[in-house]
Amino acid sequence: MATTERRPILLDFEKPLAELESRIVQIRELAEDNDVDVSDQIYQLESRAQQLRQEIFTSLSPSQRIQVARHPRRPSTLDYIQAISDEWVELHGDRRSGKDDLALVGGIARFEGRPVMMLGHQKGRDTKDNVARNFGMPVPGGYRKAMRLMEHANRFDMPIMTFIDTPGAWPGFEAEQMGQGEAIAYNLREMFSLDVPIICTVIGEGGSGGALGIGVGDRLMMFEHSVYYVASPEACASILWKDAARAPQAAEALKVTAWDLKKLGILDQLLPEPIGGAHAAPIEAANTLQQALSQNLNALLEMPSEQRRALRYDKFRQIGVFNS
Repeated sequence: MATTERRPILLDFEKPLAELESRIVQIRELAEDNDVDVSDQIYQLESRAQQLRQEIFTSLSPSQRIQVARHPRRPSTLDYIQAISDEWVELHGDRRSGKDDLALVGGIARFEGRPVMMLGHQKGRDTKDNVARNFGMPVPGGYRKAMRLMEHANRFDMPIMTFIDTPGAWPGFEAEQMGQGEAIAYNLREMFSLDVPIICTVIGEGGSGGALGIGVGDRLMMFEHSVYYVASPEACASILWKDAARAPQAAEALKVTAWDLKKLGILDQLLPEPIGGAHAAPIEAANTLQQALSQNLNALLEMPSEQRRALRYDKFRQIGVFNS
């Protein structure tokens, strides 16, 4: 039976690297066909490719990091849950609407022997899956489902781990009718009162209130090529300059990268990614995430719940600058 390989999805700034790697393959094939030893030349070209990859991914602009964060093959919430948990039982429905929002998934998992609640945004892998999951943009029922699961975790003393990866909450008319703003606001308020540890990780794209709806926690972590913003650069450019083409300029001004948020004191921990992005070595990225979750969870479990709630409240009160 014939098999087909997945064709790589190249971002614009990766094309010089792809051309060099293609040249290496061609030289290797020609050498094999003609029985010629070109090992020294191959070694030099592979060293150059490795150096070029390092140069590209250590000097990305904010708009280029957004491209990496949105990469179709970037590991998703379900990918990470399956990689870092020993058991996983997905739970469905908000117990109100009679529906299950596929853009926000969650359930009980066993993490290093401990029962935990894991939940997060879920994008699709292809067009059909993206349509089914609404491109990772939850409706109010998704946030109400998330809150139901978090309340369940609180009742049974299970730590909560959330994974953020959404362009934003679904802005459709029907979502507004069903109370999108109220559902997110309710989650924001209630997450401050939960007794169990909460660790939030931006694994891809953290957009606006859609991200904040599951983003109130004791720790906020981000992968280094992830982004977190109050509005997408395209939307910001359209609002400020009436021109979405100025999105790269907006991305610079918005300070959307993990490095920016670390400097601003919003981010607690920046998680390094494999060279080439998390999609280039997903198992390595999952191992990094598991180690960070384990370290933070152990530290939080040593605190009494009253101290965690107080620190959680103070953490968010200290974000931003206020003039009286």
